Amino acid sequence: MRLLKQVAALSLLPLLLLGVTAQAQSPTYGVGRAPTEVEVRAWDIAISPTGEELPVGSGTVDKGSELYLSKACAGCHGTTGSGGIAPRLVKDDVGPDVDPWRFGRVLPIRSPYATTVWDFINRAMPLGQEGTLTPDEVYSLTAYLLFLNDVIADGTVLDEKSLPLIEMPNRDNWAQVPDWFPRQPRLYGYPY
Repeated sequence: MRLLKQVAALSLLPLLLLGVTAQAQSPTYGVGRAPTEVEVRAWDIAISPTGEELPVGSGTVDKGSELYLSKACAGCHGTTGSGGIAPRLVKDDVGPDVDPWRFGRVLPIRSPYATTVWDFINRAMPLGQEGTLTPDEVYSLTAYLLFLNDVIADGTVLDEKSLPLIEMPNRDNWAQVPDWFPRQPRLYGYPY
């Protein structure tokens, strides 16, 4: 009889645990909602190296120069792309034989892809007003910064087709961080 009671108790245990699990998940407070597919697509603003996700638009060095001064870029980065309180945007030396690794974190010269420069400006600038620039403004500012760093010539028009084709000076020197998965130790020497 005692064995029968133990078996009955053990057979009820999964049902009791199932009830506890359901109890833990059951409270809903009516706060929030699942985003719609349109909302998710609107938040997906990442631009890949191929530029497939770039929006329609265009920009020039001249327009970028005007925008740089009028959109508060110069207020943080300095009127010439350096000397401000924010990171410098231009390298010290110019010319094709200058080593891009000695300039620190100058994005428009260190980036392996021109689309990365566009993506960063689009996502993160201007500080405090992120995401307010139009695609044409982002193309123009990208053109201006690439021009200042001797990547493109004055008069170059950047758009969704021409931007991914730009050969960045650091494309072949870019260090790829190896794949890392959760609960794996980080590799020494990598800051990520």
